Amino acid sequence: MTKLKLGPLPDDKPVKITVELPAPLHRNLIAYAEVLAVETGQPVADPVRLIVPMLERFIATDRGFAKARKARS
Repeated sequence: MTKLKLGPLPDDKPVKITVELPAPLHRNLIAYAEVLAVETGQPVADPVRLIVPMLERFIATDRGFAKARKARS
């Protein structure tokens, strides 16, 4: 079984965003959604819904950001 950084997506209201992604990143987002669907057993209807949890996870685990944020407060 593959160890992904994301787990099942929370069931909350979707947020509408507009963003332009490079084609290779979009393909990777779709591929990630497919792997996540297999791993969790829950289909990902719209891979765009992965962007928010990915960004949240990235920010939460970025030690440099945490250190800088702590230094500012």
